[in-house]
Amino acid sequence: MAQPAKFSALQKKIGYPFREPTLLVEALTHGSYLQDDPAAAPHNQRLEFLGDSVLQFILTAALYRDYPTEREGVLSRRRAVLSKGEFLTQMARDLGLDASLRLSKSEETAGGRSRASILEDAFEALVGAIYLDSDLATTQTLVLGWYGPLSERLVLSEDAENPKGRLQELVQPEHGNVALRYEVSATTGPRHARIFEVEVLLNNKKLGSGSGPSKKVAEEAAARVALATLRSGQ
Repeated sequence: MAQPAKFSALQKKIGYPFREPTLLVEALTHGSYLQDDPAAAPHNQRLEFLGDSVLQFILTAALYRDYPTEREGVLSRRRAVLSKGEFLTQMARDLGLDASLRLSKSEETAGGRSRASILEDAFEALVGAIYLDSDLATTQTLVLGWYGPLSERLVLSEDAENPKGRLQELVQPEHGNVALRYEVSATTGPRHARIFEVEVLLNNKKLGSGSGPSKKVAEEAAARVALATLRSGQ
């Protein structure tokens, strides 16, 4: 297997110089690459299998430490947010793995360098490779450094994906389960193209409003406004 001298910039980017550079090459080798160069085996699927488990442990331990009062269900949901495919795909792009992948010519032509599943696998394979090249403590430090503060990652992801749930979590400790209410304040447009205006109220106090082509979309828009209002302290 060729030595990854061309990957020196990537090693600087990820903050880790490999003692066994062939592990980095393997982590970046997609299965399709072997179609053009059968002698380039192995590809990264075994490392991806290992890295997935290592990553799950790292996130589980970090969430357990960072959220000492949260119950198992909440911790599981947050771990799922931080380890889902789209999230890992973006992490791979942030680290520059897309530019370093080894792909077959046909996969390259087909846009494989930007394919989400390939990038997700490469990220997990990289985690597995670092674990084999070093130890768990080193891998934890690197991975959590890539993520940055988990609370900030979660706020951005959960607000975007489940704003109503996040809003409920935010107000429940102080106001209980039934303090929030969503009301349709207006409906405009023809029957086939309705636009709904929705307000979200906390104990009858308006927190925000939003609009959308369905009540659900409008409620989510209102919840995002309410989250921003509460976090700004207004």
